[in-house]
Amino acid sequence: MSWSQDEERMLAMIERHLTDEDPRLAARLESFNERVERGERHRRRTDKKKRRWRRSTVVIAVSWLLIATLIATLLVMAFHNDAAAVPF
Repeated sequence: MSWSQDEERMLAMIERHLTDEDPRLAARLESFNERVERGERHRRRTDKKKRRWRRSTVVIAVSWLLIATLIATLLVMAFHNDAAAVPF
């Protein structure tokens, strides 16, 4: 949601007054805003890495499941054929 022009003008005016009255506080707030923005950028990168890691884990798990299913199928087929070949 964006600010209206009047709200933006009022915020700019408040910011100018704050900077004029207490420059140290204004500098601290600016520093805080920069740290928050850096943290958000870092969090987004970390979230992307986590998603990539999760996706890789799922692909590996599905691959192992398919391999195990294929091996089980081959074993069942091999035992079934051996059992059919043995005369009683």
